[in-house]
Amino acid sequence: MVAKLLLSVMTMAAMLAVIVQTNRSAGMRPEAGRRSAASESSVPTRPAESVIAEGRVVTYPGAEVVVAAELAGTIVRLVVQEKSVVRQGDLIAELRSDDLRASRDEAVAKIEEAEAEVDFYEREVERRRVLISRQAASNVELDNNQRSLRVSRARRQAAIAARDRLDALLARTRITSPIDGVIIARFAHPGETVDAAARLVTVADLNRVRVEAEVDEVDFGGITLSSEGTITAEGFPGRVWRGRVEEVPDVVVGRNLRPEDTGRPVDVRVLLVKIALLEHTPLKLGQRVEVRIARSQP
Repeated sequence: MVAKLLLSVMTMAAMLAVIVQTNRSAGMRPEAGRRSAASESSVPTRPAESVIAEGRVVTYPGAEVVVAAELAGTIVRLVVQEKSVVRQGDLIAELRSDDLRASRDEAVAKIEEAEAEVDFYEREVERRRVLISRQAASNVELDNNQRSLRVSRARRQAAIAARDRLDALLARTRITSPIDGVIIARFAHPGETVDAAARLVTVADLNRVRVEAEVDEVDFGGITLSSEGTITAEGFPGRVWRGRVEEVPDVVVGRNLRPEDTGRPVDVRVLLVKIALLEHTPLKLGQRVEVRIARSQP
């Protein structure tokens, strides 16, 4: 009987110890949770180490030019095709200029006529002066000859100006390339009549290209000059090209490229970051690419 009573007392003591230990543990848990949350909230959030943006291959300023006709007229020659290589000053097209050449010939004839009159009246003025010195002529005759000389000289000057103007117009009938490059587009054909300022061809220097990336306005923090980047493009799986940021504009603009990722917003304004290619690539002008730009560390 005594043994059973002793066993019951020991069992109750053990159960009481377990309850006490459980209560202590439960009392400490909220404080531990608070300490864990506090420690997690005190850790600063680090921004992503790179920015991903879509872009396209473009030329440097001045490396792509649309060549247009300065005068209205009919194209008699268009000596280039797409992919033709041209040098600065090479002939691209020529407009019909028969009427301008005829007008120039007329101006040249008027110059010769005016020069003949100038020579005549210069001699007459000199002769009249000699006669007046001998009292064999009057001053009225000398005045008339001097007036005729001035008129002849003015006519000669007007004819020279007309010839120079026609020379300038004739020069505009010959359209030449303003830069070294390749013809990437042709908009006209021989025999076609075009208006002034009508596009004829586009010339581009394909050795002077870079990437223009559309970085979302919420993502460009940390992008600075000389930030490194990589470029990839569909059609070239596994290939990556190196680039470097060389221009960060001071203004955001509307998006030109529709994102291929349908989850990305289309109404976000973008910063057109310019990236120099650090190696030769097979990318084509205007081709769409994906750019990953490393953020600069603070």
